[in-house]
Amino acid sequence: MDNVKVGIIGVGNIGFGHAHSLYSGAIDGFTLAALCDINTDLKKSFDEKYPGVPYYSDADEMLEKADIEAVIVAVPHPLHGVMGIKAFEHGKHVLVEKPIDISLSRGTALCNAARKSGKKFAVMFNQRTNKLFKMAREIVQGGQLGELKRSVWIITNWYRTQKYYDSGTWRATWAGEGGGVLVNQAPHQFDMWQWICGMPVQVTGFCDIAKYHDIEVEDNATLHVRFKNGAEGVFITTTGEFPGTNRLEITGSLGKLVLEGGVLKWWKLKADDRDIIKTATTSEGYVEHEYIEIPDEPAKNQHRMVLQNFADAIRFDTPLVAPGYEGINALTIQNAAYLSQWKGSIPIDLPFDTDEYDRLLEERKKTSKYVPAHMMPEQKTEYRDRWQVNW
Repeated sequence: MDNVKVGIIGVGNIGFGHAHSLYSGAIDGFTLAALCDINTDLKKSFDEKYPGVPYYSDADEMLEKADIEAVIVAVPHPLHGVMGIKAFEHGKHVLVEKPIDISLSRGTALCNAARKSGKKFAVMFNQRTNKLFKMAREIVQGGQLGELKRSVWIITNWYRTQKYYDSGTWRATWAGEGGGVLVNQAPHQFDMWQWICGMPVQVTGFCDIAKYHDIEVEDNATLHVRFKNGAEGVFITTTGEFPGTNRLEITGSLGKLVLEGGVLKWWKLKADDRDIIKTATTSEGYVEHEYIEIPDEPAKNQHRMVLQNFADAIRFDTPLVAPGYEGINALTIQNAAYLSQWKGSIPIDLPFDTDEYDRLLEERKKTSKYVPAHMMPEQKTEYRDRWQVNW
């Protein structure tokens, strides 16, 4: 199959990175064929950087006129579903940035449009390419850790200053971004959490608004979840602590996994500890076990790996690393945490009432400080390190 011609909707920070990858030829089978952003001030600089690539200020015009077969959606979060649906309706393959949208109802509408179109649908969950997360999934899902008991993720190593939040009028607003740390920084970890451990059945959220920054959304959150078998999970995140931590600990009846500092540590029990509890002849039993350490691979460009997989899926029907439909799972956890907080941090059973969630979100959007505006993208030719797995 010939190269797939790709258009990018939204050429701010991450969209600019994708544009550079495609234009430089880093993605085999993809050609940068169109760019779209409502900020017309960018046109001159992009015409110089990517000569011959048409620049549009209107997504509908690009989808109707540009000679493209696939679209990458890299606009602010609340527009992911809108732009993705437009692209599917025009018969394009679509990759959206994370999250697939800001509400489960809108994410579901995007998934429905994808199914109706029959086109490929992917989401930029680039951390699925990481060796250690993939191995953890294989161990847990393959039963080598036994029955899940507890999972705790402390992910606090994305410290942000007030200048970060002031860098765009859409940032950290209910109307412009749809939330704070849970919708901006945490979607990758929510995806990894459910990808490895499975989806919880209940979520309780404690989300602190403006604990460390002058913003209208949460910059600190703790989630408590329960899984179907009764196992517990805790998720702790913030943009207001330095130095931060990135530690995922998963305990099962046959051992424990710890992912931290670019190493997977595995305590592999020789017997199920539930049997030891029942049969041990001493008050403090000991379980024979093997200890294994598995280091991460040298850093790779994870975004380009997902883009290459998307290209291969279109050209050769290669299975997607991150199917867009699975973006619903991370979005469900995040939405449930907000709904819990809005209702007094009560436990929310999954599935929940999406109409209630949408109504409560709309109430917050009505008083949002968001004012539509545009800003120049940071002219980066490479992806930022913080967009990779940051141990």
